Amino acid sequence: MEVSLQLQRPLRYKALLNHRTDCFKINSLPFARTVLFIPWRSECLAGRVQHKVTASAADFSKRRRRKLSSGSSPKGFTPKNQAGTSDEKRYQKNNDEEEDSSIPTSREFEKPNKTEIESKADEELTIGYVASTGKELAVAKSNLNAENGSVSKFVEDVAGLQKKEVILENDTVSTSRYIISEGKQLDGTIADDIVTEGKHLDGTKTDDNDILKDESVEPDEKTVEDILAKLKLEMEENLRKQEIEGLADENFLKGNKIFVYPQIVRPGEEIEVFFNRSLSPLNDEPDILIMGAFNSWRWRSFTIRLNKTHLKPDWWSCQIHVPKEAYKMDFVFFNGQNLYDNNDKKDFCITVEGGMDEFAFEDFLLEEKRRELEKFAKEQEEKKRQEEEQRRIEAEKAANEEDRAQAKAVVQKRREILERWMKNAARSADNIWFIEPNEFKGADKVKLYYKKTSGALAHANELWIHGGHNNWSDGLTIVEKLVRSEREGGDWWYTEVVIPDRALVLDWVFANGPPKVATIYDNNNRQDFHTIVPKNIPEELFWVEEEHQVFRKLQAERKLREEAIRAKAEKTARLKAELKERTLKRFLLSQKHIVYTEPLDVHAGSTVTVFYNPANTVLNGKQEVWFRCSFNRWTHRMGPLPPQRMLPADNSSHVKAIVKVPLDAYMMDFVFSEREDGGIFDNKEGMDYHIPVLGGIVKEPPMHIVHIAVEMAPIAKVGGLGDVVTSLSRAVQDLNHNVNIILPKYDCLNLSHVKDLHYQRSYSWGGTEVKVWFGKVEGLSVYFLEPQNGIVWKGCVYGCNNDAERFGFFCHAALEFLHQGGLQPDIIHCHDWSTAPVAWLFKDNYMHYGLSKTRVVFTIHNLEFGSHFIGKAMQYADKATTVSYTYAKEVAGNPAVAPNLHKFHGILNGIDLDIWDPYNDKFLPIPYTSENVVEGKRAAKEALQQRLGLKKSDLPVVGIISRLTHQKGIHLMKHAIWHTLERNGQVVLLGSAPDPRIQNDFVNLANQLHSTHGDRARLVLTYDEPLSHLRYAGADFILVPSIFEPCGLTQLTAMRYGSIPVVRKTGGLYDTVFDVDHDKARAEAQGLEPNGFNFDGADSAGVDYALNRAISAWYDGRDWFYTLCKRVMEQDWSWNRPALDYMELYHAAKKY
Repeated sequence: MEVSLQLQRPLRYKALLNHRTDCFKINSLPFARTVLFIPWRSECLAGRVQHKVTASAADFSKRRRRKLSSGSSPKGFTPKNQAGTSDEKRYQKNNDEEEDSSIPTSREFEKPNKTEIESKADEELTIGYVASTGKELAVAKSNLNAENGSVSKFVEDVAGLQKKEVILENDTVSTSRYIISEGKQLDGTIADDIVTEGKHLDGTKTDDNDILKDESVEPDEKTVEDILAKLKLEMEENLRKQEIEGLADENFLKGNKIFVYPQIVRPGEEIEVFFNRSLSPLNDEPDILIMGAFNSWRWRSFTIRLNKTHLKPDWWSCQIHVPKEAYKMDFVFFNGQNLYDNNDKKDFCITVEGGMDEFAFEDFLLEEKRRELEKFAKEQEEKKRQEEEQRRIEAEKAANEEDRAQAKAVVQKRREILERWMKNAARSADNIWFIEPNEFKGADKVKLYYKKTSGALAHANELWIHGGHNNWSDGLTIVEKLVRSEREGGDWWYTEVVIPDRALVLDWVFANGPPKVATIYDNNNRQDFHTIVPKNIPEELFWVEEEHQVFRKLQAERKLREEAIRAKAEKTARLKAELKERTLKRFLLSQKHIVYTEPLDVHAGSTVTVFYNPANTVLNGKQEVWFRCSFNRWTHRMGPLPPQRMLPADNSSHVKAIVKVPLDAYMMDFVFSEREDGGIFDNKEGMDYHIPVLGGIVKEPPMHIVHIAVEMAPIAKVGGLGDVVTSLSRAVQDLNHNVNIILPKYDCLNLSHVKDLHYQRSYSWGGTEVKVWFGKVEGLSVYFLEPQNGIVWKGCVYGCNNDAERFGFFCHAALEFLHQGGLQPDIIHCHDWSTAPVAWLFKDNYMHYGLSKTRVVFTIHNLEFGSHFIGKAMQYADKATTVSYTYAKEVAGNPAVAPNLHKFHGILNGIDLDIWDPYNDKFLPIPYTSENVVEGKRAAKEALQQRLGLKKSDLPVVGIISRLTHQKGIHLMKHAIWHTLERNGQVVLLGSAPDPRIQNDFVNLANQLHSTHGDRARLVLTYDEPLSHLRYAGADFILVPSIFEPCGLTQLTAMRYGSIPVVRKTGGLYDTVFDVDHDKARAEAQGLEPNGFNFDGADSAGVDYALNRAISAWYDGRDWFYTLCKRVMEQDWSWNRPALDYMELYHAAKKY
């Protein structure tokens, strides 16, 4: 082997040594850090040499060990000792006393301005042994020792290896391991085997054939690689120790408690943390531990024990792995118990360079959380699937047991009946019938003879047998025609019959024709004919098999039923989901004339463009528009984004801004202003603009809403208020919010609709004990308050002369219930005059005494009643609503409303799709959707005509379903009834009047109509729930001619069932019904298509105009009419959209 200094061209030592410097530095070794070597003389020469460790293959283990010269240095070459500082002397004194005093100290290593021996790209140096003929290189180990003897060990390891072969070539020179200046060893001795320009340094020449070699040795490359790797590691470790010692001295002198190595901390690497105990409150503690984490204590916490090092005066250290996600490391030191050094309560902190920054780490955490949530969701889904599977297995097991028990019961009953027949069964009947042969079994073909003249068929032209077996267990299984027999002795007829396989008894009658044609039967005096099958299977075996067959049949029937139910439930869920998706899209597009986004669906982690049209807002004409945005109802961790000036959009009056949506967003919030610093704002009249964000890893925290009301469907329903309380609550609860209802416990409640009703507790207020009951109504949590003074026990909801007192007491008791129960809802929602006192009682008595976080929302359902209470509630409420946009405009001038228009909003009511659902309506003959609306409504119309005794004819049916009051336009109803009859239509009315005079008037009208037009008119003057469902489905049109209508649910329910509304333009009727001839543009603005007929005015001419167009469309354009029916069924008039609007209102109320 050879380990040589290989040069790319001959190395000229004159050029190498012609520069003088104070020291030299080995730089850029491929396996070590930079190390500064201090010479043994005050000055030394150095040149610039590129170095690289290489080795030729050789077997070191077989080489003869050379001797190392141990002679003293020649005179004049002994290095002089440099004077050291006091610190250096103190450290030297602590070292081995036998160590040569000429060894450089760590302080000397730190002297600045040293010239380095740097690498050149075109030169290559191989470190090896110097070899010459018959000579050995003398190395003074003591003078090469660095601290801990690392460098000397390097020399010893290499010098101990035998070398048998040295090749000197033109571009290859063998030299000593360390660079020699001025022809001297580093220990001061002269090296006599150094070659310069083809000569030994001792002056003798050498030629290319001057070779020492041992041809018997084979080279061993692995040995060379292992040794070089070992040498590399040792060199790295020694250089590392030297650098750490320098850092320790420097930081101690500066008074620093800590330092790290390497000094630049990078992610994904190991670092060593050094702690100076002597400068810490922990200076007397025997145990030192580090406790820390990364990224402001948010990532990868750790606790590690430190070890005492050799570094003086008192340095301790430990190894720590820096994760790739780190941008800083935070830590403190402690004694393992309760004594800490936390850097004067500021904690220690080290910056990690070259990795993530804080924002990238936040995104990383969000991605981690997303993965965790996805994993959790999959686990939950799998758990749910397993639970469902277990429930299915258990249900299947129970159902099988039930089927088996039912099969057993069915077979037992059959057996009892069949055994009675078998006792009475005959083999033949004299002169009536007989069978040949008289011994037969299942699958045999026999001849059955019948004497025609023996019974009622004596004069029949044809004879037929209608038969079965085992008491007709499988119904009619034998039908054959008889032919005349040649047998003597009477008028005998016969036919061939195949005996059923499992027959114990044959059953039959004779007739004058086949089934559905025969008119005369001989059925043995209504006893039928029976005969035993003589060679049947064993009876016990038969009944076992019979039970099994019945069981299998019951199983198959049950599974068909279950599959139908499952399929129907899946379709219902799909239809609801599709409807909700369409509604959300419509919600997002509802303000497209002002603001919209691209893409329309905003997803977390995406970039969206917001388009805004200031022409339709308070910013119309402003020179600039600034976009101000945040997320999660303005609560996002990043806070509001910097204001962004919006840029003109292409080819439109819109301006635009681009926004990056964070991964933890669930809502995008924004407003617009005229200047960067504010000025005029468009904040949607205090509501702000909000767009839901899909797919975020953070979900919107649920709000807690409490409704305080005196009505609730279906347990205490008087009018539309009860429907709204129940349906709105369910819709908001479906959005994952928490909803409770507080209701009086009337003595007239319909408790059959209350699940798990139980007494909960009692409390006192105003000297009265109030009992609290709890139950579930339509999936909602309801608290029933029962004052023991009997103030709500009146047998009715309304109608008492002290209703204001009753409901005022209830309102105060409801607030006291919340206060004493420690409940802190976000929103209290009160309704109409009956619970209007909640608004001012809350503000005066509870807002500052325990319910400080709660806000009050008040809804006007009908301003006709209790305007004084309503006006006071409007003043105190944080937000107020009414039940349609148009009605809000109609009542805006009312003194109860006008002073508080700034917080007054119109939000449409909706209908409950679970209650009004033609696909799952048990009162309809067949279920239907928009896909089969024609078939479904035709069947419903026939059922309606049959039930009411109307003529079953294909005529247009106009339905009226209403309370009979002047508000509902009763004079227009009467006119419409007569006009529909004139147009050859049918009319059905369902309703009643609270006013006896009006009720009697309609009774007289009903009597008149039933006598003159009984086949085309029917008035039912009482409320009938099943009939109301059938009328919505069976009618072609539903008339709602109200004089005023805050919202109206009748027209919405009609469209749900595919019936076309005919309405007067007022309130919610105008907001929901768009005329097919006049309202196309108005419908498009709402993202809808026209859906009905409407009229102005309150006279007969208006009703005639709408009805004429509707009935003519039915007669003249039936296909178009059916298309209209399908269209209105697919429009969403549920609480999906109103629930979103109410949530926006609730959040706006929370801002105050």
